[in-house]
Parts: sequence; C-alpha cells; structure tokens
Amino acid sequence: MRIDIITIFPKMFEAVLNESIIKRAQRKGKVKIFVHNLRDYSLDKHRKVDDRPFGGGSGMVMKPEPIFRAVESILGKDYKKIQGNSSKTKVILLSPQGKILNHQLVKKLAKNRHLILICGHYEGVDERVRRYLIDEEISIGDYILTGGELPAMVLIDSVIRFIPGVLGDKKSLKIESFEYNLLEYPQYTRPANFRGMKVPKILLSGDHKRIKEYREKEALKLTLNKRPDLLLGKGD
Repeated sequence: MRIDIITIFPKMFEAVLNESIIKRAQRKGKVKIFVHNLRDYSLDKHRKVDDRPFGGGSGMVMKPEPIFRAVESILGKDYKKIQGNSSKTKVILLSPQGKILNHQLVKKLAKNRHLILICGHYEGVDERVRRYLIDEEISIGDYILTGGELPAMVLIDSVIRFIPGVLGDKKSLKIESFEYNLLEYPQYTRPANFRGMKVPKILLSGDHKRIKEYREKEALKLTLNKRPDLLLGKGD
C-alpha cells in the first residue's frame, strides 16, 4: 500500500510515522508513506493556501488550487479520477462532516492500494474540493479538532494493521474489539495472584473449550454493559 498525506504541518507526522508498528511496516516494505507540504503547491509568492470566504463570514477557507495541484502531482499520469473512478486509489478528506471511521470502514480502506489523505484546516476547504476531487470524507468523531492531521494519523494507524504481513499474529485481528460487533473479552497475564487479585480459575484450567465459552460470554457481557449499540448494528 501507498499512503500520501497532504498537510500544512508535515512535521507533525515525524514521530508517529517513525515508531512502533507503522515504522516496522515501512521497513518491511508493506507500506510506503509520503508527506507533502501543501504550501509547496501554492502559486502565491507567500505560499498561501487559504483565503477569505466569498459572501463574508468568519475565518479563512483552504483554496482549491493548491489541493488539486497536490493530488495531480501525486497521481501524475494516473490523474483521471475526478469522481466516478473504480481505481484502487482513494482520495480522502479528513473533516468533521465526514462518515465516522469505524472498524468496518477501516477494513474496507485497507483493501485499497493507494490512499491520499487531505488534512483540512481553518474553516474548512473550498466546496469544489468536496464535489470534484475527493472520493470519501471521513471523521474520527463528533467533535472539532484544529485540523485533519490527528485524524489522518488515527486512520493510518488503524488501516496499516490490516495490511497482510504487518502484524506477526494473524489471529489477533480476529479476536479484537469490534470484529464481530463485540468488545474484546478481559485479558490477564502473570502473576496469577497479584496482591490478592486473582485470575479467573477457568483461564488456568487448560480446558480450551470452556475457556472459549467463557471468553464469548464475557465479551457479550462487556458489550451489553458498555456498547449495547454495537449489538443493535449501530456500530457498523
């Protein structure tokens, strides 16, 4: 997979992209990540990427020209995809107006060969970017952040885990929270008795069938208690 990030704050990504699983995925050649400074695509002598909104109003709006030029530059000869293309490339705008990022959407995005992430800022982007350039608009929650950089990092971290060969244990993806609209069952490790707080005896029994049944019941119980909406299908 290839991921291109378009942002006015490229340095924000340095630490996140060079640690943990994301770093290892790049070293293994499972993903290539490129960060582009949107200001490099501005034709303004001061490298401006925003302007006042037509019709008045507070704040500034990101101009369409630098964003279009950045995407065109990334795609090069493959730039055919202003709407309606079934390519494995997806142009995504990170925005509070977008579809909420969840487990199923992450799995779907991971099937693409190429993601281009546009990090919004200020009062948003020129509407022509939404209408004629992007394929999908994604949000990480119903709250406002100062920009799309943090949501882009969340999306990258979640998607990379589904790229084959990134995680050492394939089974871990199948038993995680949200995989079957259930939260993950409680986990314990050594010592079996910590300050009088004991691990459930069944987990020490070695009876794998009973352990499986126990975990399924605990996962259901947790989900009913913490996220009943998942069981009603609202978490999809």
